[in-house]
Amino acid sequence: MKNLDDEMTRLYSLRRFGIKQGLSRITGLLEEMGNPHLEYNVVHVGGTNGKGSVCRILGSILEEAGYITGVYTSPHLSHLRERIVVNDMEINDDELYRLIEEVLSLVEKSRDKPTFFEVTTAIAFEYFRRKKVDVAVVEVGLGGRLDATNVVQPQLTVLTSISIDHGNILGGPIEEIAEEKAGILKEGVPLITSAREKALDIVRGVAKEKNVDVTVVDKNSWRRLEKNDNGQRFVVHGLIKDYDVETSLLGLYQGENVAVAVTSAEKLQMNGFFLPEGSIERGVMLAENPGRMEVVSNNPTMVLDGAHNPAAMNALVETLLNDFEYNRLIVVLGMLGDKDVNSMVKTIAKHSSHIIATQPKNERACNANLIAEYIRKDKAGCKVEVIPNVEDAVKRVKKVAQGDDLVCITGSLYTVGEARDVLF
Repeated sequence: MKNLDDEMTRLYSLRRFGIKQGLSRITGLLEEMGNPHLEYNVVHVGGTNGKGSVCRILGSILEEAGYITGVYTSPHLSHLRERIVVNDMEINDDELYRLIEEVLSLVEKSRDKPTFFEVTTAIAFEYFRRKKVDVAVVEVGLGGRLDATNVVQPQLTVLTSISIDHGNILGGPIEEIAEEKAGILKEGVPLITSAREKALDIVRGVAKEKNVDVTVVDKNSWRRLEKNDNGQRFVVHGLIKDYDVETSLLGLYQGENVAVAVTSAEKLQMNGFFLPEGSIERGVMLAENPGRMEVVSNNPTMVLDGAHNPAAMNALVETLLNDFEYNRLIVVLGMLGDKDVNSMVKTIAKHSSHIIATQPKNERACNANLIAEYIRKDKAGCKVEVIPNVEDAVKRVKKVAQGDDLVCITGSLYTVGEARDVLF
């Protein structure tokens, strides 16, 4: 008799088809399933950085407002269950088993085999239907225009900040990337965005063509009031009023994500969603996002952060420099090869005393020796070790770090996920 592990093996075997963008496969699969994604309200969240945080904060706000709320994000840290959540509860093993079995039985009959992400997306959409969600907050997987999630018909679209990422797939200047991300805009559906400069210009142009009302969240939309080891407090200047909110999420950059989520909730409220007094503040306070500026131990302080592109790495370094006190910065660094590895290494290496180069168990992982080469080239004074296995790298850093050091495990959510499995 098959069990969940067997079905997960079948599902993961679809990764052999790689990343294939396009909507024909997911559209056909969902039609076979009765188009579950059209049976509830959707907020579609794209962009480059901050998507996951915005999804979780907004989902938390909607749940606090009394809505049955689904949240679909990617990638996961430890298990696929993390991607598919309803009212802060991950899909359970039995439900996941049944859905994988059902959807893969349809896949086996199809000529053009859907990808792993397409099938996982279909499973999430069907799960939300079965749970009778009022609203699903759906994160774009890659790009936008051709991403499997772009079959939804949302009530609200969100685009977080836009920067260069996935160079081998979304290559080209920022204008081209912004146009691809803006491909999720739908005719007449309002947009909340924190895109800036050239990217914002492109987004506005696409929005004009599609008769989309645009609300921009910028640096004037929020301000940090205070911070401590347990969280932060922000003021958000919303569309309706100002909000004084507290969050356990660390890092100054989270102020922008909070502001985007709060403004998105307000826009939904203005378009017919009822949000009881205090639900926005409670939702922000209760939202969690593991693996993003997550402090997992003290003495020494150990931080996990899935910074996976140059913009995210810059934000991470800014937070480490301004929000922590320490003697040495010791980094466990594992990245994917389709990222701008050299740029990310330059950003973190010049502030580090010791870096352990590693690589997650992912077919796209950058070779740890290549990371070490970049480090040595950019900063000869930084001690470098190569330990390809993430578990061994974590064990090593725990041995070399002293009580007044800061340990940061970063470079990819895949690296962070493996590290969490060792630490918890």
